[in-house]
Amino acid sequence: MSCNLSYYLCPEAKANGITFAPPRALDAGFDLPCLNPITIEPMSRAAVRTGLHIAIPEGWVGLVRDRSSVALKGVMTLAGVIDSAYRGELKIVMYNSGPKAVTFASGERIAQCLVIPHLVCEVALEVESLDLLGATERGDGGFGSTGA
Repeated sequence: MSCNLSYYLCPEAKANGITFAPPRALDAGFDLPCLNPITIEPMSRAAVRTGLHIAIPEGWVGLVRDRSSVALKGVMTLAGVIDSAYRGELKIVMYNSGPKAVTFASGERIAQCLVIPHLVCEVALEVESLDLLGATERGDGGFGSTGA
């Protein structure tokens, strides 16, 4: 299954030599660039501009995920769902959990976006008791309940 994705790069991104392209063969995600140089202080978060707008097709969703090279620096992405109705600039919420400030250069790949199909739940039915949700082997077992 594949989809066609339209995108727009702002003039500032183009002037900075930033490009956007589909993933390489066998890669899962689109690399997302940093538009302007930015430093994220320890234990701080920032909304990092990309200069990129994308049109995710209906029935698909974009999931913003960490890049392993960035995660090794102690920086992770937060709040990463891009709905197909969104046309604004992608800004990546990043959090520096490490002890040192981390600087990203213009054009540096800071995150990745997986574009995957999804089903739309058009109805949410409220039930009168927990029993009506149905039993599963896991039940209400929370963190670590599956042995992980």
